[in-house]
Amino acid sequence: MKRETKTPSLSLLLLAGSQRLFCVCRSPLGMSRGQILDEDISASSQWSDSTAAKYGRLDCEEGDGAWCPEIAGEPENMNEFLQIDLRSLHFITLVGTQGRHAGGIGNEFAQTYKIKYSRDGSRWISWRNRQGKEVIEGNRNAYDIVLKDMEPPIIARFVRFMPVIDHSMNVCMRVELYGCEWLDGLVSYNSPLGQQMTLNGQHVHLNDSVYDGAMKGLGQLTDGMCGLDDFTHSHVYNVWPGYDYVGWSNESFPNGYVEIMFEFDRTRNFTTMKVHCNNMFSRRVKTFQKVVCYFRSELDWEATPISFSPVMDDVNPSARFVTVSLYNHMASAIKCQYYFSDIWMMFSEITFQSGDDPTHKVDDSNTRILIGCLVAIIFILVAIIVIILWRQVWQKMLEKVSRRMLDDELTASLSIQSETFTYNNNNSPSSVPSEQESNSTYERIFPLGPDYQEPSRLVRKLPEFSQTSEDTGEFQKRCMGYIWVFHTYYAIAYIHVYFSAASTNTASKSTPASVQEGVPHYAEADIVNLQGVTGGNTYAVSALTMDLLSGKDVAVEEFPRKLLTFKEKLGEGQFGEVHLCEAEGMQDFMDEEFSFDVIENQTVLVAVKMLRADANKNARNDFLKEIKIMSRLKDPNIIRLLAVCMSSDPLCMITEYMENGDLNQFLSRHEPEGMIALLSNAPTVSYSNLHHMATQIASGMKYLSSLNFVHRDLATRNCLVGKNYTIKIADFGMSRNLYSGDYYRIQGRAVLPIRWMSWESILLGKFTTSSDVWAFGVTLWEMLTFCKEQPYSQLSDEQVIENTGEFFRDQRRQIYLPQPPMCPDPVYKLMLSCWNRNTKERPSFQEIHHTLLDYSLNVNKNH
Repeated sequence: MKRETKTPSLSLLLLAGSQRLFCVCRSPLGMSRGQILDEDISASSQWSDSTAAKYGRLDCEEGDGAWCPEIAGEPENMNEFLQIDLRSLHFITLVGTQGRHAGGIGNEFAQTYKIKYSRDGSRWISWRNRQGKEVIEGNRNAYDIVLKDMEPPIIARFVRFMPVIDHSMNVCMRVELYGCEWLDGLVSYNSPLGQQMTLNGQHVHLNDSVYDGAMKGLGQLTDGMCGLDDFTHSHVYNVWPGYDYVGWSNESFPNGYVEIMFEFDRTRNFTTMKVHCNNMFSRRVKTFQKVVCYFRSELDWEATPISFSPVMDDVNPSARFVTVSLYNHMASAIKCQYYFSDIWMMFSEITFQSGDDPTHKVDDSNTRILIGCLVAIIFILVAIIVIILWRQVWQKMLEKVSRRMLDDELTASLSIQSETFTYNNNNSPSSVPSEQESNSTYERIFPLGPDYQEPSRLVRKLPEFSQTSEDTGEFQKRCMGYIWVFHTYYAIAYIHVYFSAASTNTASKSTPASVQEGVPHYAEADIVNLQGVTGGNTYAVSALTMDLLSGKDVAVEEFPRKLLTFKEKLGEGQFGEVHLCEAEGMQDFMDEEFSFDVIENQTVLVAVKMLRADANKNARNDFLKEIKIMSRLKDPNIIRLLAVCMSSDPLCMITEYMENGDLNQFLSRHEPEGMIALLSNAPTVSYSNLHHMATQIASGMKYLSSLNFVHRDLATRNCLVGKNYTIKIADFGMSRNLYSGDYYRIQGRAVLPIRWMSWESILLGKFTTSSDVWAFGVTLWEMLTFCKEQPYSQLSDEQVIENTGEFFRDQRRQIYLPQPPMCPDPVYKLMLSCWNRNTKERPSFQEIHHTLLDYSLNVNKNH
């Protein structure tokens, strides 16, 4: 699967000074896409010139397909490595590895490996995870990409991948690093050793457990993890109480303060320091009473320090960031003395923000003048645009719109509001405003802050694209054509605002849809979104449908946990995990209609969604609702809920899993029938089988749409493949590290499959059956390219978002996915209809299914 290199997101640029606090620092650093140059990749040895270090790029097949070290001597003497020079310090959160596939010729890979890193090229540090383990699980075959989170992340310029070699097989590697540039410039800090607290007979260890130096190094104060309000608990599992914090008792510091010295890569212009402190005053822990900071610009320390005293809080025990102004001091090192305000003081994170110019102080007055001039120019341009538009179309529009208002006919809605749908006498749907305008989630600015009020207001002015008069529609298009100059810069901010807010709501309901003769009709804005166990949304369900389901008991049997055997972790997220397991005696829990084709007493492969025992109440309620929804889905092409484990924590739901895995990996391991496959001796899939699988996906989606269910993440990664090319639609692709590159991450909260999303889903946050139809078109495109590359692989994530703006403006400049080489014209025509700008002109899944069946019959007749 080809992974697209991502340019830094807007949030990353805006939050660069505190980048470790958000999970946006996961972009490929350039091995697979070539930004890292050949001369920056070196190795200890190589098989031959064709397996040199420069060929160790993830997902590339140049040379003989990978870097392969020359293996000689005994394993204990092995010190082979592939080294990458990033030219500057980077914050590395994720690594990816692959073996040597070489189009099916190679079968060499590293089953385990280690990582060493260095900030200066002289001192090398062995990476260990938070439990102290040094060896990393690698690949199990030569073609799959295995992604591993760096927990803790590393800050380094040089990184070495060191395969663990046991001589049972040859090893080769292709690698990628994921992260972002380290903008703080902090290269080391030196602090007193953390201490141990005894609390109710329990030892709370407050040491810096991931510190990577002796006197100089980096550790938990720079690992990107902020501690919880209760310091005895941790984000990390299987660690000791107090793990997230470094803490000290005032009894060990007669001067009344703790001194920490920070050293940076060069002289910088410092504006602020942010210190994340615990404030659990009931346990005699408080934020610091005062901090005194000294600055060193060259060799000498400045005589005059700065001092800051935060406001003490004895009411709110929440942990918090304390921001200290550093008043644009120039320094290459800072020494700060933090004074106790109670017995204990605990820090989990310290970040520094510096100005753009490392050698000159910022002239604030000039900056304010420049900003004021730019704002004035923007307002002048907006005023000119408004005057031009008013003179051209206002008079004509006013006459026609007023006439329609008198007749109570269609009106243009320029605010985002809920709509309900009724049926007219001809049983055709028509749109009328709801009685009460819903509170748009675009108005919720947290956590971006007040700077984003302007794009929020602009989004609310986007039209609903209901049936409007021709002149009003033209006026809207021309207006938005001008506004798009500003919209381009704010498009990503819209998504951050909307989905950050949406992810904090486990359910949102608007006015129920109107019904005729008891039949529910799906309203676009009238959906309930459930937070899945892995942190992503499951199916979106109409509120009316959810109300009907909520009154029914769930008829799902309890399954004995002891009959489940763990095989592999498929994925994980904020609230739980998805495991691949073997289940004994599962046949007793299946009815005849959906029974598996298995021999009696044979184990069955199942997927187990497990809710973590410490999940909050909202997550548990959503888990139960998800079980209720899944229990109602009974279709041959939808993954079915088989049983549950509810008698004790962790709560589990057991679903079908198919022996051939997901469709993306299945197709990427195959080739289309033809000469290339014949020469490479690769396994093949015929076009008729592809068509058969696509028809099944359409059938499954037809069933979901008939229940007013919106999938919201339809893609090949969420389709499972069984015997005889059987397809079943699932929903846990989002949780798999393997597909992290397919999702655009929003500040660690929401992940969006933007390359599969319709323009109205990205810009307006509207998810409907029509947006699922758009995703089906992309899924069909994936299948006919055998999943060899991502959709829009030539575009960055930000360019994909900008392309949705072209669909919005509809000036024929939008980019469509190209016709795959083996795709017949009628099928590509079907794809294009799925990507129609007007949602009402896209085909329904019933029409798509019918079209695919008809085309299949015609092809069979001709053959």
